[in-house]
Amino acid sequence: MLGVRQLIILVDAMGGDNAPEALVNGCIDAVNEADGFDILLLGDSARINEILKERNYTGSRLKIHNTTEIINNDDVPLKAIKSKKDSSMVVGFKMLKEGKGDVFISAGNSGALLAGSTLILDRLPQVSRPAIAALVPTKKGTALIIDAGANTNCKPVNYLQFAIMGSIYIKELLGIEKPKIGLLNVGSEEIKGNANIKNAYALLSKANINFIGNVEGKDLPEGNVDVLVCDGFMGNVILKFYEGSADFFLSSLKNIFMSNVLTKAAALIIKKELKKLLKTLDEDSNGGAPILGVNGLVIKTHGNSNSKTVKNVVLKAKKLAQASFAEQIRTAFENLEDKESSNVK
Repeated sequence: MLGVRQLIILVDAMGGDNAPEALVNGCIDAVNEADGFDILLLGDSARINEILKERNYTGSRLKIHNTTEIINNDDVPLKAIKSKKDSSMVVGFKMLKEGKGDVFISAGNSGALLAGSTLILDRLPQVSRPAIAALVPTKKGTALIIDAGANTNCKPVNYLQFAIMGSIYIKELLGIEKPKIGLLNVGSEEIKGNANIKNAYALLSKANINFIGNVEGKDLPEGNVDVLVCDGFMGNVILKFYEGSADFFLSSLKNIFMSNVLTKAAALIIKKELKKLLKTLDEDSNGGAPILGVNGLVIKTHGNSNSKTVKNVVLKAKKLAQASFAEQIRTAFENLEDKESSNVK
């Protein structure tokens, strides 16, 4: 898939609240930690070079492609993609499409990132709507939310597409052979939900996936499902609730253990296990969500990503770019039964 050349990761150095410092520093940390890839930083070359100089970086694995425009968070997504041709985001999409990179990472305007993914890269055949796939921790490991924010209103067939893409992604990333797919609903019974959800249930039941039926919100943190299928509205609400709850829990835990001498001593006793828990809940370690269903590997990271987040997203991008899950997604849709294929179109 990648030929004989070195893997190239394209990074939008100007996207996000902490750009370009967090993006450049995270990329430096990534190349210092792992081999097997080069990074092409897209953005203001003068500002990027200043940061490289501050970090005393003199290696050859970080290269720069100068761009003159930036898509900001307050830009109208589609208008920005069409008008800001020399923005770091648009240039990144074009280079990915032209095969000049294997994966594109951005912390920029989410709407513009989605618009550019479909407008410049286009959707995979038979995929009507791309989806954001976000990982969250559970009692039993890790689970996937799809869609996590791209589509607020969905048709039944969109849930089917999300399930297929999510199943392939989680299998490739985490090695789960038969991931359990659940449809988010207000109850586990088949009769629950509105007509849209009931029709989605019927499609998922017939698909060649390990569909376990309707699940409730509590089933996600319990680890009863590997892939939670839902519309982007609910998916994003759940994702943000997860993040807020983790911050609340960690802050409360810190206050408890730092309250007196005895609790501080208790913290020292369980320090090793506590570190494991903190790592599980660490948003910086679990960042980076691919946009599935487009012709190219695009990974969105939080707009407020710091250098640690960026480093981890780059390392995740390397793993995904080396895998064949994009081709597997394409093949899965090509092999859908005639009835399902006609619905997807």
